[in-house]
Amino acid sequence: MRGLLIRCPFIDQILDGKKVWEMRGSRTLVREQIALIASASGTVIGVCDLADCIGPLTAEQYRKNARKARTIPSEAKLSYYKQTYAWVMKNPHRLVKPVPYAHPPGAIIWVRLEPAVEKKIRAQLRKQQ
Repeated sequence: MRGLLIRCPFIDQILDGKKVWEMRGSRTLVREQIALIASASGTVIGVCDLADCIGPLTAEQYRKNARKARTIPSEAKLSYYKQTYAWVMKNPHRLVKPVPYAHPPGAIIWVRLEPAVEKKIRAQLRKQQ
């Protein structure tokens, strides 16, 4: 299972179902359930489906869809990344107990989680259903 590193408060907004677009500076071909890792926490705190990648976005596209990224339309600007992509998140589930993982050196966006970590995540998801 892959883990995506996301800063707070954005990870909480995704897990609460309030943010469905995670803005990134590159496209992704990943379309699967992913773990959500709170940056600098050393723990997986939830999962979601990475359903799509839209972009590169124009300024108008971003402005029209700003609420999906939890941004105010008048403040939606494309200045942070050279090109901006929306990673579409669906079916978020917060874990009852965060699952620790070993963070590999240099990992900034993705972490390939060990099978034992994935097993703990999946066990919690089964209990929550």
